[in-house]
Amino acid sequence: MLIYTVPMSHATDVAQACFEAGAGEIGGYRQCCWSVVGQGQFKPTTHAKPVLGECNALTILDEMRVEMVCLKHNWPEIERALLIAHPYETPAYAAIEMINSLPEPTEGAQ
Repeated sequence: MLIYTVPMSHATDVAQACFEAGAGEIGGYRQCCWSVVGQGQFKPTTHAKPVLGECNALTILDEMRVEMVCLKHNWPEIERALLIAHPYETPAYAAIEMINSLPEPTEGAQ
C-alpha cells in the first residue's frame, strides 16, 4: 500500500504517474485509490529549496492524502514515478506491506 500527501494543485498528475507505473490495480480494476483532503504544514530550513512557501516561514496548505494498492514487484517503478512527479523535493510517503491476498479478476462478488 502506497500512502502519500500532495498539494491539491498536483494531486491528479502524481496519481496518474503512479497509476501508469502500476499502482492502484486490484483484480480487474485499474486506477483504484482512496483520497481525502486535509491540511498540511511545513517550515523549510535555510538548506531547503521549497517549491511552495519560503525558508524559515511556516506554510499551511490544503493537501490530499492518497492511498493506493501496489504489488511488490511493481514497487521500484511506482516509487520512482512518485518521486519524479511529486513537486516537493522531499515528499512524505509510506509503503506498507499488505498481508491479505488480492482476488483474481474472476473472483469476488458477482
